[in-house]
Amino acid sequence: GNEIELTYNWDSDEDYTGGRNFGHLAYQVENIYEKCQQLMDGGVTINRPPRDGRMAFVKSPDGISIELLQIGDSLPPQEPWASMENVGSW
Repeated sequence: GNEIELTYNWDSDEDYTGGRNFGHLAYQVENIYEKCQQLMDGGVTINRPPRDGRMAFVKSPDGISIELLQIGDSLPPQEPWASMENVGSW
């Protein structure tokens, strides 16, 4: 099964709107590059590409931020991800 990490920012004065109103979900993935490519091929926008080989962000159709984390050590930087810009917000 999959594990879900729930995050709450206790000491923040930030006003949360949209998908950030409860923090975000984070999922560990076997290969962050392959998972992001699979999501892109399915029409999902990669809001924060995995330039570091470790972390990416996407949004669900209803605007909830979802973090993807590479299991274990970061993967070596790889194109096109290393040069990809952020899109929108997460």
